[in-house]
Amino acid sequence: MTEERSVLVATEADDITADMVITELNRRAVPVVRFNPADIGEDLTVSARFGTCPAPVVGQVRTPSRTADVTRVRSVYWRRPEWPTFPHLSADDSRFAAAQVRYGLGGTLYALDGPLWVNHPLRVAAADYKPAQLVLAQQLGFTIPPTLVTNDPDEAREFVHAQGRAIFKTLRWTPYTRDDMPVTGWAAPVTPDEIDDSVRVAPHLFQARVDKVADVRVLLVGRHTFAVRIDSNLLDWRKDYSALTYTVEHLPDRLAQALHAYLDRLDLVSGSFDLAVDRAGDYWWLELNPNGQWGWLETETGLPMSAAFADLLTQGDRRWPTRHPSDAAWRPCSWSKGS
Repeated sequence: MTEERSVLVATEADDITADMVITELNRRAVPVVRFNPADIGEDLTVSARFGTCPAPVVGQVRTPSRTADVTRVRSVYWRRPEWPTFPHLSADDSRFAAAQVRYGLGGTLYALDGPLWVNHPLRVAAADYKPAQLVLAQQLGFTIPPTLVTNDPDEAREFVHAQGRAIFKTLRWTPYTRDDMPVTGWAAPVTPDEIDDSVRVAPHLFQARVDKVADVRVLLVGRHTFAVRIDSNLLDWRKDYSALTYTVEHLPDRLAQALHAYLDRLDLVSGSFDLAVDRAGDYWWLELNPNGQWGWLETETGLPMSAAFADLLTQGDRRWPTRHPSDAAWRPCSWSKGS
């Protein structure tokens, strides 16, 4: 069947978060075409023509059960899609085929002029650089921990010693296995004695440790702001979800406005921010995940996050309005409960 004004949902096969949003879209009777780029072939077909009139591109994205007219896509929810690897092909052929999928299927979708992207993958990629995130956060008035990115072990040792308490964080999550077991890079304490010449291999991110009493995960969806306080005794709360307690947090208005301004600068309509709250009640900006997980927070708190995504995707307009008049309205460099 051909769906009119569809929402495209690009994600992997097992994605509970996407399932929650699709359930909400189904309640609204909004047509959804879900696909995974890794399924290209019999389970996924793209066909697009360019140089036509009046539309610059016409065509279809087809799965075994759904067909989306690319001229009638209202929005694209780019969740956690997988690109094909073609293991049955030779190394050269698999690289060639994978590139054709990225630039054929991906390029066709990127060429669409009408849909709202949540979020556009090119914008997500640009927003995913932690050093650039820190600079933008400081420009918008957030307090950030002193941070060093370096592959110089002497400079790293000097920085860590000067902070008194410091941590190491990865600059980018990447799949990693050790003895055939997946390994995740948590934020971890680091001392000067632990830093050796292996640091020279690649840049490392070292950061002063915030004397925090809690973490706050903030999800922005369009104009909606959902903030959840996460209490634990962990440096990195992701290490043990069973040790966490959750409370709905009410952010100061100016802080929420600044977070929305942050996304505006990056041309994103959604994102997950990690903040820390110190003993004085002030907020510290830690990082942005432009495509962060949030499904479990809705389950824990009852906040209508999936409904907010469904509302945004149903609306669909790519010309998302600027939320706030100017960046000058939200300074200074500290956010407290009373701000």
